[in-house]
Amino acid sequence: MQISNIRFESFPVILAPMEDITDLSFRLVCKELGADLMYTEFIASEGLIRNAGKSRAKLHFLPQERPIGIQIFGHDTESMVRAAQIAEESEPDLIDINFGCPVRKVVSKGGGAALLTDLPKMVKMTKAVVQATHLPVTVKTRLGWDKGSQNILEVAQRLQDEGIQAITIHGRTRDQLYGGKADWTLIGKVKNHPSIRIPVIGNGDVVNPQSAREMKERYGVDGIMIGRATIGNPWIFKRVKHYLTTGELLPEPSLAERIEMVKKQLAYAIDLKGERTALLEMRKFYSGYFKGVPNFKKYKMRMLLAASRSEVVGIFDEIAV
Repeated sequence: MQISNIRFESFPVILAPMEDITDLSFRLVCKELGADLMYTEFIASEGLIRNAGKSRAKLHFLPQERPIGIQIFGHDTESMVRAAQIAEESEPDLIDINFGCPVRKVVSKGGGAALLTDLPKMVKMTKAVVQATHLPVTVKTRLGWDKGSQNILEVAQRLQDEGIQAITIHGRTRDQLYGGKADWTLIGKVKNHPSIRIPVIGNGDVVNPQSAREMKERYGVDGIMIGRATIGNPWIFKRVKHYLTTGELLPEPSLAERIEMVKKQLAYAIDLKGERTALLEMRKFYSGYFKGVPNFKKYKMRMLLAASRSEVVGIFDEIAV
């Protein structure tokens, strides 16, 4: 697969942009375990143009993360253009437009998946962003707003005409949020339609190596993007890539490996954000790292209340015993 001048030598397995998840500390462990392309947390265009500290901080990445994209979202075309220009100053490898976020606080303001209900505005915004930056522009979106308006083929065709270099399709409608089952058949129809010339990346319900292979082989996508299944489980990149290459299933990481990695991510987070913030933000990862550990609930409650790095690391070490 190739996105503009970014070439992937093998089938790419990509980390999805997720709010409050894909910060620098988590991206570093995902990269170490094989993520081929990663994105920042999605960034509000209005926050960038108003120089909001939290939004600006999300632009930060390290050279070893490349190739990396910065994803922006918003409802106003002029704001999105300026946000793309600000993002370009950080020199990422690409700019991604979020036309898929289903959460109420984004959609209610006309951003994310709300643009699926106004294709002319989506097209206008995409064209303006493409023209405003020298970087390749990609899009992440969904099948449509609801079951009755699954217009993803037209979306892909129209945005391709405006110059996007790839499209990632989450196999759900906005109406589904994250429930139900992702419909990969429509992703496959887009990928295999003769009018589509850009790479099509599939997303949704890729939770293990087997589901990754099904999307690749049955639906013909050019790459896959994995979101929620990565949380506390960065090994999924390594395991998926090994399976796609060899047909062999690597074993799940041992408890010792999981503890080593959660310590590493915690250390990155503390270095970047300080101990107090890191301890709060790491809480969402513990269930993934310790999935299947007997009686984990009692340990988790203590982790959530831990007030220092040494305290939470001590709990990790207790579980190891």
